[in-house]
Amino acid sequence: MTDITVCPQCGTHFRITPAQRNAHQGMVRCGKCQNIFNAVDNLFQPQPQQLDLPLVMDEIADATGLFEAYDENRQAMTASQVSISPEAAARLKNDFRHLPDIEIAGMKKHKPLNRKIWLAGNILLTLLVLLQALYLFRVEIASRLPGLKPAMVAACNLLGCTIPLPQKIDLINIESSELEATPAQASIIVLHASMRSRAPYPLNYPNIELTLTDTLDNAVARRNFAPADYIPNPHTADLGLPANRITSIRLHLDTTDLKPAGYRLFLYYP
Repeated sequence: MTDITVCPQCGTHFRITPAQRNAHQGMVRCGKCQNIFNAVDNLFQPQPQQLDLPLVMDEIADATGLFEAYDENRQAMTASQVSISPEAAARLKNDFRHLPDIEIAGMKKHKPLNRKIWLAGNILLTLLVLLQALYLFRVEIASRLPGLKPAMVAACNLLGCTIPLPQKIDLINIESSELEATPAQASIIVLHASMRSRAPYPLNYPNIELTLTDTLDNAVARRNFAPADYIPNPHTADLGLPANRITSIRLHLDTTDLKPAGYRLFLYYP
C-alpha cells in the first residue's frame, strides 16, 4: 500500500511505497528542498476537512448524508452535493499524482548534461594529461623513440625547453685504464682508458675525476675533466656516448714534481 509522507522542512507531500520505506531504514531526500528525513516518522495524518460551504439554512436538517466530491464531468448538481475544488477531491481520494515523486536518500537525480560538451571536456582533459606526461618524460621518450625526437625538439624550441641526452651513470663503466710515462718528458704522463656504455641509446658524456696517489694511496693531486677535455672531436659531443660501444680516452698530464705511484678514476654527472 502506498502511504503519504511530509517533508518536515518545506511541508511538501510525497507518495512513498513499501519498497522506499524499507530501503535505507526509511530515510529519504525531499525532491524539493533536498532535506533528508525519516519518511516513516513523518507519515501524513489526514485531518477532518473544515470547508467553508455556502449551505442553505433551511436544508441543514436534511444534510445528514456523505457528500460526494465535485465531478467536473457532471453538469447537474443536486441539493445533497457539495461543490469543492479538484485539488480537494484529489486529497479525499488519496490521489497524489499531482505531487512530485519523492527521491530516495543517496540516489540524487542529476540533470542530463549536454553530451557534446561533456565529450569535448573529456577530450581536452586527456590531451592536457598527455602533453604534461610528454613534457615530464621527454628525455626518456626521445631516447627510446628516436623517430619522434625531431618533432619534439621543434616543439621544445617553440616552448623554450630542451631535450638533453639521458644521464645514466649506472650504465657506464671504465673497462680498462693505465698511466704511461713519456720517456722524452719525465713530468708528462699519459692516461689511457676505455669507457663502455651498456645503454641501448646514446647517453650524455660523463665527467671524469682523476686522483693521483702516492705509495701509501694518499691523494696528492685531483682534477676533473669535462667531456670537452677528453672527446677527440668536441663537435660530436651532442651526438652523445655511442650505445653499446667502448670509447677510448687519451689524456696527457703534466705532473711536474708529483711523481705519483697510483691513481683512481671516478665517473659522474655534475
